[in-house]
Amino acid sequence: MSDFRKLSEKVLASPQIAAADIEAARGEGVTLIINNRPEGEAPDQPSGTEIEAAARAAGIDYRAIPVSPGGFDEGQVQAMAEALANADGKVLAYCRSGTRSTLLWALAQAAEGRDPEAIADAAADAGYDVSPIRPALNMLATRAR
Repeated sequence: MSDFRKLSEKVLASPQIAAADIEAARGEGVTLIINNRPEGEAPDQPSGTEIEAAARAAGIDYRAIPVSPGGFDEGQVQAMAEALANADGKVLAYCRSGTRSTLLWALAQAAEGRDPEAIADAAADAGYDVSPIRPALNMLATRAR
């Protein structure tokens, strides 16, 4: 059962999805799925290859930007910002719980100059807390201006 959470008009975050969730994503208007979970993180997780095949069969693009639980790097933030900017439609980003996807989305938004308070509010409305990365959000948003 899907648990897609709205971060913005264009972006949804979710805990781990299965191939069976792809049709629900397509029904929500998703045109790109971003996998933020490293392969093999848990023995019961569906492989990225399985999710990619199901997405592509449904006409949905797929991109992997894996994030380890230890943190983010500038390359991941840039890759997420580029993926979001180039998406033609809604984006569904997922990881184990949706938190890393939300945090990476938040960092990418800040790097584009978006207001950190608005980013934090949107994440909170979706049930996610960005306070662990708030200093980075502020720094990225300031640097982008």
